[in-house]
Amino acid sequence: MRPYDMPEVQAYNQLMAFSFHKFTGQPIANGAELALAMWHAPQAIVSHGTQADPIFRYANARALALWEMDWAAFTRLPSRLSAETTPDIQSDRNALLQAALAKGWVDTYSGVRVSSTGKRFEIRDTVLWNVVDEAGVRHGQAAFIRDWRHL
Repeated sequence: MRPYDMPEVQAYNQLMAFSFHKFTGQPIANGAELALAMWHAPQAIVSHGTQADPIFRYANARALALWEMDWAAFTRLPSRLSAETTPDIQSDRNALLQAALAKGWVDTYSGVRVSSTGKRFEIRDTVLWNVVDEAGVRHGQAAFIRDWRHL
């Protein structure tokens, strides 16, 4: 079964789309079938859960290609391991995550990430937002990566 056909992924896509619109005022994707539109979006979209050491729970096709991973591997990856593990990189990443937690979202974020094969790339012009439901309960954080370049 393709990820965008899974009922749990479709439900989470709805939460991501709802909260993205709530914070930015913009739609995350266009099309009648949200899960399929998000999967094939030209931007990379990723999201992690709310665990103490959050694990990725979503990546669209563009993100999986950037990180050079398949769905099964990516959705087992602690999100901190998507970035270089140097203290300064992790500190910057954590500060941004905390800012998004406090405000609900942050726009125009950039940072260096690393693929499963060790290739470094910079994500740029990225929206980071809290994935929330209509009651305001947080289900994770997500990133809408508009631009990137390989380093």
